[in-house]
Amino acid sequence: MFLVNIHEAKTNLSKLVKKVMNGEEVVIAKGNKPVVKMVQYNTSKLKREIGTAKGQVKIAPDFDKPLDDFKEYM
Repeated sequence: MFLVNIHEAKTNLSKLVKKVMNGEEVVIAKGNKPVVKMVQYNTSKLKREIGTAKGQVKIAPDFDKPLDDFKEYM
């Protein structure tokens, strides 16, 4: 983690962006208190595949049967 104050961040923004692109985290502080963390923006989405949970979910045959405790509401 790399800590800089706001003035230094404004002066060296390009260098800080390069650090972030190389995998580092940059924290910008105001009055020696961290206020902002710069991290790399990730746009890649995980590709979903149909059927990857097959056999992992079990549903009881009576899952939609009305519950005895709620008969008065029906």
